Order: sequence, then C-alpha cells, then structure tokens
Amino acid sequence: MRHADLLAQIPLFEGLSDEDREALAQRLAEKSFKVEEMVFSKGDQGSSMYIVLAGAVQIFLPPPDKDTPPVILKDVRTGEYFGELSLFDDKPRSASVKATVDTVLLELTRDELGDHLHKSKNAALAILSEMANRLRETNAMLSQRAAKDVVKEIEENLTWGQRLADKVAELNGSWAFILFLLALTIMWSMANKILPHPFDEYPYQFYNLALAILVALQGPLIVMSQNRQSMKDRATAETDFRVNLKNEVGIEALQREVAAFRAEAVKRLDMLERASLSSRVGREMPAKTPGGPLASKPEEAKASASD
Repeated sequence: MRHADLLAQIPLFEGLSDEDREALAQRLAEKSFKVEEMVFSKGDQGSSMYIVLAGAVQIFLPPPDKDTPPVILKDVRTGEYFGELSLFDDKPRSASVKATVDTVLLELTRDELGDHLHKSKNAALAILSEMANRLRETNAMLSQRAAKDVVKEIEENLTWGQRLADKVAELNGSWAFILFLLALTIMWSMANKILPHPFDEYPYQFYNLALAILVALQGPLIVMSQNRQSMKDRATAETDFRVNLKNEVGIEALQREVAAFRAEAVKRLDMLERASLSSRVGREMPAKTPGGPLASKPEEAKASASD
C-alpha cells in the first residue's frame, strides 16, 4: 500500500489534501524491527508516531517485577498506527511497544511534521480543524448527562409494525404458543373426524398450508426483533462507555483537587509547626536583664559614685 494511502486512513490526516498527504508521505522513514525487538519502552521521551507497513506490534504495560506478566493493551497490525499524540506533546511514553513478528514501521517525527506544517498553511488548518472537532465532541459528550435509559427511549419510538414483531418473537418463545399449537392441532383433527362433512380431511392439507404460511411469516419477524435487540445492546454498551468515561474524568478531577488540598494542608501544617517551635523556643530562653551585668547591683554603683 502507498504511504499516502496509509496516511489517509488516519483520522488526524484524513482532512489533508492529496498534495499534502503525498508531501507528508515523502517524509516518512522506514524502520525495520526483528521479532521481540522493542520499538520503545514506557517512560521514553516520545517525539514521533508510527504506522505499521508490514508485520505486527504489541502495545503493553511492563510488569513491576519479573514474576508478574505484562498487561497487553492492543495488537497493532498492518495499516494501523500508534503514538500519534507524541507529535504534539513532549511527555514520556505511557506504554511499551515491541514487534511480535518481523515488522516494518513508518516513522513520522515531530520535526518533520512541524516543518511541513510550516510550509503548508492549509495542512496546518486541516489538522487544527480535526483536533478542534475532537475537542468539541468530547466537550459535548462530557457536558451531557451520560446515564440514561436508552432501551426505554428506543421502545418509546417504535412503530406499530416493530412492536408487533417484538410481540410475535416474544410469543413464539413461550410455552403458551406451543400449547396453543398442540390444542389447535388436536381440535382440528377431531373436528374433521366428527363432523359429517369435514372441511379438511386427512392429511389436512389446508392446515399444513396454514402452518407453512405461519412459519414463513415468523422467520422475518423474529429476525427483525433480534436485529432490534442487537441495536439495544449496542446502545446500552455505548451508554456504559460514556458513563465510565465521565466517571473516569470526574475521578481524575477529584484526584487533582485532593492533591492540591493535600499540598495546601502540608504547607499550612508546616507554617503552624514553625510558629509553635518559635513560641516554644521563646518560652524556654531566659529573659535578658537590661543594662548588662553591671546594672545588677545599682546600689553599689551609687555608693561608689558618692565616694
């Protein structure tokens, strides 16, 4: 696959023009890694992103000791990318990456990207627009109430046909439907034996036709209901994700506030401890007599002056 086509699959660069992607693809550097060779380790200074041209890599958290297995975060394969945030911040890597097979990566460094954006105003505006859209979506998601009953909302907006399909699927999966069919079959057979002029003699062709039509209608209705149930499950999973994300952001905010409160409390305790120590030292030190040791006997000084 062409390097420019790989860049087009990355959301950060999908807004670039074909000329900008071609120019940026020329700045990609190919790097080869052997099996189990580290691409970078957690804590390393990050200044570039990578695109998997061939092979596969594994993103993981290194274990705290040798007896603990690493925490596998993701397996990145051909056409996928990782480390794109390092193009814009100067923070250490948050995880380690190693090649699981012989791998060829395309590296885009921060300097190369900055040089291209300096030369192309449209490319810079396109990337800033994409980042602004992401930030806007994140703000909108966090500002909304994440917890809601999505299943209830979906059920309230169902049409008459969709409600009928759900009722049919619910009825088909019950003992009431089985007992109803058994009772109807028995009554149909007895009626055609007892009546002097049976309307559907053995082998009950009309009844078999009715059952065939019923089965033919049941299939699509059940599939419609199953598809709607899958949609409800996806909506529920998305809501759970938003709730977890919002809770995570709230916990991080609480952690920052607690850390600031702890720092302020330590600072004030230190001030109080210094004030208490100063007061205790002042009480333990003896008070100095004004005038020095010669003024301790004023009467002797007066007598010697009169003589």
